Amino acid sequence: MAVSLSAQQNASKQLFVQRCAVCHGADAGGTDRGPALAGNRRLRMRSSSDIANIIRNGTPGGMPGFALPEDQVSALAAYVRSLNANAFETKLEGDPAAGERFFFGNGNCSSCHTVAGYGHSDGPDLSNIARQLTLPELEQSLTDPSARIAPGYGVVDVTLNDGRKLRGFARGRGSHDLQLETLNGDMRLLTDADYKRIETEEASLMPPLHAAPDEERDLLAYLSRLGGSPSGPITGPVVTPSPAEFVAVLYPRPGDWPTYYGNLSGNRYSTLDQINAGNASRLQLRWIYPIQYQPLETTPLVSDGIMYVTGPNQVFALDARSGREIWRYVRPRTPAGTIAGDAAIGANRGVALLGDRVFFTTDNAHMLCLNRLTGVLLWDVFMPETAQHYGATSAPLVIGSLVISGVAGGDDGIRGFIGAWKAATGELAWRFWTVPKPGEPGSETWKGSAVDGRGGATWLTGTYDPSTGLLYWPTGNPFPDTDGTERGGDNLYTNCDLALDPKTGKLHWYFQFTPHDLHDWDAVQPPVLVDAKFHGSAHKLLLHANRNGYFYVLDRTDGKFLLGKPFVKKLTWSTGLDANGRPILSPNNETKPGDVRTCPAVRGATNWYSPAFSPVTGLYYVMVVEDCGLYRQARQGGFGFLNNPKDPAMKYLRALNIETGAVAWEIPQIGPAERNYSGVLATAGGLVFYGESSGGFAAVDARTGVTLWHFEAGSTWKGSPMTYTVEGRQYVAIASGANILSFALPDN
Repeated sequence: MAVSLSAQQNASKQLFVQRCAVCHGADAGGTDRGPALAGNRRLRMRSSSDIANIIRNGTPGGMPGFALPEDQVSALAAYVRSLNANAFETKLEGDPAAGERFFFGNGNCSSCHTVAGYGHSDGPDLSNIARQLTLPELEQSLTDPSARIAPGYGVVDVTLNDGRKLRGFARGRGSHDLQLETLNGDMRLLTDADYKRIETEEASLMPPLHAAPDEERDLLAYLSRLGGSPSGPITGPVVTPSPAEFVAVLYPRPGDWPTYYGNLSGNRYSTLDQINAGNASRLQLRWIYPIQYQPLETTPLVSDGIMYVTGPNQVFALDARSGREIWRYVRPRTPAGTIAGDAAIGANRGVALLGDRVFFTTDNAHMLCLNRLTGVLLWDVFMPETAQHYGATSAPLVIGSLVISGVAGGDDGIRGFIGAWKAATGELAWRFWTVPKPGEPGSETWKGSAVDGRGGATWLTGTYDPSTGLLYWPTGNPFPDTDGTERGGDNLYTNCDLALDPKTGKLHWYFQFTPHDLHDWDAVQPPVLVDAKFHGSAHKLLLHANRNGYFYVLDRTDGKFLLGKPFVKKLTWSTGLDANGRPILSPNNETKPGDVRTCPAVRGATNWYSPAFSPVTGLYYVMVVEDCGLYRQARQGGFGFLNNPKDPAMKYLRALNIETGAVAWEIPQIGPAERNYSGVLATAGGLVFYGESSGGFAAVDARTGVTLWHFEAGSTWKGSPMTYTVEGRQYVAIASGANILSFALPDN
């Protein structure tokens, strides 16, 4: 069918033919005297007034200006703009409801395409197609699909070295590699060592539309109104994740790293040992993938050979063997002023995986669900109840059929919470508030007028134990940060580890590390779960090196305090812990209107960067800062740094004995302590990997701390290393500045 024009458009077209066709063609398709004006991508970005100015004034060294009556200038400008207007801007006649029924019914369009989370992803997502194409382009995509094949949907035929043939979509391709999605939905990651040849098919896999004229009209009317991605939960029928999909996260296949910590226990320990203490010195850089943001905080995830990494409001799927991009999802950053803190500057720590879904939080606290093979947006929900200065920076956590996340913004007075959403639909399953309302349990620990903005942010990924059936989540500091005069009491549930029922959000137990915190020493450090002997008997333990300077060992079944020892030498706010783990305060703990020197400094003895535990050595590895700071009573920003050249801040990688808290070994870092937020990784190969303050990436002997290998990246570290395998080869990867780096042993 031909797209019909209104009477006014027809009049404008005739004026164009009279005045402009001699150079630009009667169909505005261009001639040797002038460029095409229809389907002109540059003109699509210009308004009618911009085009009118070009008609009046001409272009430098090109078209002369025309002295035409203003009504003709306006008509011509509007017509040229219409030739480049997207389909959403043009009100096409027809019955969009009938077109939708045809799309999901007799037209069989949804067997390949998705709209607002419904359908299948063998073809491009069409949720925003009307803003991407003009009406003529949209019509052509139906009647002649081969004339306009979307990137990543070109079909290729591959002949493997053994003679077998594969056919599918070339999702990514380089001179020496191919990322092929076969027609049955499998992703094959190939290198030129795997295949003899690749042949590109000229035709689209999509057949031309065969429909009655009214069906075609109504389908175009429906498609021309698809001008936005899905928002809010999905309410119609969808496929629910299977139990097997969660099993792949709970018990990862060897070589996969399917969640933020590698496993749900949070211990960042890998059983891979191809790279070990005997050969680590031979490690080489295999590939680099750059992202337009630094320093990256993401931890790469790998499943079935595909790596998923993030930047601010960006998700990338990469071939984990070559680093070739398969797809990317990008949305604009949130304008300044509506969010604050790390979310505002672009921090993001990664994604969560479940089956064919990828989950991701945006800077303004939206939870997104993407298709794992294509990056298509399936649903988008706003996590908070109300719009405050909420942000989000952490990787979500999948438990069962729920995806769980927390929020950032505690230093700006938001009320913190942990939320769980149904992975299939985005519907809220439960929400646990970290600061109770008046009258709720725990509210008696807040005394004073600071009742609206209380903090307790939850901006780091929690952990999960299937044997206890509990979710463990760390919480942030109260607000105001350093002024507790109007928030007397312990201020529950800030500065805690919480044990929750992941199905309901019900609180089972809590442990508060720093009651009535006055120094911004939130408890947002990873709660590491290990099964180990403790003082002669087997225990289910939770290990937590806290920002306040104490290393804690808890019984994770009931939260009982087992051990608490300083893991830094500079600790002045407390003289010790009592039998229940409550700090015994020293006189200089209280902040005052003037500066008070207190240790640790505001960045803490450690922070959110990940520790690791090796069940082989029995050691807990953590990056540590020895430093003091100045604190004063203030609603916000009541702290400063000493910067004493005679006693500078020092960073160490320390290995702790979990039964005593004693330091087994340590490696002092050279370089600014505040620039290094590297986490650590322990492996069955007897290694610990971490980023050095001087800019290197290093592997050390897990038992002794002896450095075995290093690579000078010259980077500011804000990510944690991980390891994975593809085709039998082990790799180690880390975010370094603005790059993802992946290392492996040489081929021979």
